Amino acid sequence: MSIFWMAVIIALLVIARMIYTRYAPISGVPCVDPKKQQNNQTITLDIRDYQEADNDKFDDALVIPIAYLKRYYHEIPSRSIYIVASSHLEKNIAIRFLKHKGFHIIGYTLTTCKCKDKVTGLV
Repeated sequence: MSIFWMAVIIALLVIARMIYTRYAPISGVPCVDPKKQQNNQTITLDIRDYQEADNDKFDDALVIPIAYLKRYYHEIPSRSIYIVASSHLEKNIAIRFLKHKGFHIIGYTLTTCKCKDKVTGLV
């Protein structure tokens, strides 16, 4: 096999991984109604940008935009995490990153769309 074809295969694998990380749904993390999420055992992590998070606040949420998550994830307390995101892309990237770092994600809410199968409460 020539070096050209090996480079093509490697490039395709890298692109496939990027697409999977961004767009493939994450199993085991339900869309949760934010009103039923109040719990002392969990922390609400708002990964939307600062302006959007300030205009539509969630009570007691820790705001770390997705762009700053790699830099400041160590400031997140080691409790169960509930994610607030504005898109599926943000949600997928944040959940995969935080799970890789050892955090337990119990649910999420998207502010720009209403989940059809929302779980009404957390376990």
